[in-house]
Amino acid sequence: MKRKKIVAGNWKMNKKLLEAMRLSTEVIRAAGKLANGSVEVVLAPPAVYLHTTISMGKRVPQIKVAAQNCHHEASGAYTGEIAAPMLQSMEIDYVIIGHSERRKYFHEDHALLQQKVNTALAAGLSIIFCCGEPLDVREKEEQEQYVLQQLQESLFHLSADQWSKVVIAYEPVWAIGTGKTASPAQAQAMHAFIRQAVAKQYESKLADQLSILYGGSVKPSNATEIFANTDVDGGLIGGAALDTDSFMAIVKAIL
Repeated sequence: MKRKKIVAGNWKMNKKLLEAMRLSTEVIRAAGKLANGSVEVVLAPPAVYLHTTISMGKRVPQIKVAAQNCHHEASGAYTGEIAAPMLQSMEIDYVIIGHSERRKYFHEDHALLQQKVNTALAAGLSIIFCCGEPLDVREKEEQEQYVLQQLQESLFHLSADQWSKVVIAYEPVWAIGTGKTASPAQAQAMHAFIRQAVAKQYESKLADQLSILYGGSVKPSNATEIFANTDVDGGLIGGAALDTDSFMAIVKAIL
């Protein structure tokens, strides 16, 4: 089975309403011109725009929509939070879990992320699970053990069947929003390590079918070289996803 190619745009906390609708319209129109099945184009707008975005993209098979976060409980008295079953009821495709910004600014640890994974999967959502190391860990060359622990403590409790709903995004934290990018060799090495870790825990067939995305300052100028790596199946794009031309140039780089 051929691995799915995915390019996801994480808008984070950006775009006012009209700006968001314009960006969605432009990306959906451009994605509609791509060959169906060649790549999944995932839009992850702020939560307030999710319903409109999913409605706009329904007629384009290449377009999927992701929430940037969900709560670890399925419902309850958690003012301001969003539950996974709510996302499922809107027919949202993915939810991003474990992004480095959620880990850093909101202190989400491995145990909480495991709860979020469980709740999202129970609701029928697919997940984009983020993992990756900060600069001090990379400088000590301890990135493999660091990422392995993230996987072990938040994902390796899952059954083999549940992995059909999991996409992993490797994000070297030192390369997010800094202008730095892991070299193609560094990206390939970590993607290969993640795939090998999953194969060791489960089986090689499962690992071979797992889509692993690179998320670290991908730009039109470096996308082709990064995506050429054997174990890189796409990207989780931040800043470049806020501009239609830049984002679609990255999407086309994987075709």
